[in-house]
Amino acid sequence: MRVLVTGGSGFLGINLIRHLLQRGDSVTNLDIAPFSYPDCAGRIESIQDDIRNPEAVRHSMEGADAVVHCAAALPLYSEEDIRSTDIQGTRNVIDEARRRGVRRFVHISSTAVYGVPEVHPIYEDHPLVGVGAYGTAKIEAEEVVRGYRNETTDVTILRPKSFVGPERLGVFALLYDWAHTGHNFPILGPGDNPYQLMDVADLCDAIGLCLDLPGEAVDDTFNIGAGEYATLKEDFQAVLDAAGHGKRIVSIPVRPALAVLKTLEKLGMSPLYQWIYDTVFRESFVSIDKAQRQLGFAPRYSNQDALVRNYRWYVDNLESFQDTSGVSHRVPWKQGLLSLAKVFF
Repeated sequence: MRVLVTGGSGFLGINLIRHLLQRGDSVTNLDIAPFSYPDCAGRIESIQDDIRNPEAVRHSMEGADAVVHCAAALPLYSEEDIRSTDIQGTRNVIDEARRRGVRRFVHISSTAVYGVPEVHPIYEDHPLVGVGAYGTAKIEAEEVVRGYRNETTDVTILRPKSFVGPERLGVFALLYDWAHTGHNFPILGPGDNPYQLMDVADLCDAIGLCLDLPGEAVDDTFNIGAGEYATLKEDFQAVLDAAGHGKRIVSIPVRPALAVLKTLEKLGMSPLYQWIYDTVFRESFVSIDKAQRQLGFAPRYSNQDALVRNYRWYVDNLESFQDTSGVSHRVPWKQGLLSLAKVFF
């Protein structure tokens, strides 16, 4: 199978490309960022351009049997970039896929489309409530791709929980940095809330199933997440234990912390955005029953497996990114004033 991966230079993208190459698929990558992975150099076609450019999309999709649409502007981007990339960019990609008669289209959405639910587990028919520009754009992008479902194009929408694994930095770099440097790590509230994550390898397995199974199985929407998870405090503590400094997760009061975080976000002095700090102290888990039943999805990693695996990659590769920062999942997000809080922990 020849697969076009949009956003293949990102965290999910590179893990997916490695997964597809291991399966024996041919891969084209379309990403605004350069493709900088020596282990895949020469094994794929990589086009550095923007999904908002219809001509680039047309060129990249030549000969494609399937499309996995991972590209998105993440929450730390400007609202204009989020909407133009996540909505219009998505429309460009799926419109070209339909024009070319591409049979299989897998759209990577997010459980952020559910907002901050009060009832758990969350099923796929739960009302969609966007929080912030990113959550709203993800909902509208889903509406775009659903409109292209027809007798010739199977459209899968995957809603993964936050996923970690090799190459993942972003907001999780805060936890890994504090663990590695021997600090306790603060969380909002007591941390007794179940909070589901997942390993990127399990997400890649789910995408592979969506590429291979019959259309009647995959032409649908699925939650994807870990099958085994504990409380936020227990799962994050596994990272501190792996670091070996004897540090602990420390609970801090929710209300004053939220007031501070909201102010810092408005001032551009914190990497934490609304959806993170509004959900991290609440229960957050989805039902994966539908994916297990309909796709045969079988996650291999627990939350703790995934977090510790990611932490060990972080330590092994620290020298390559310790002086970098940005707004993607592939680089650490600037800690801003949060870095000063280390002295208290």
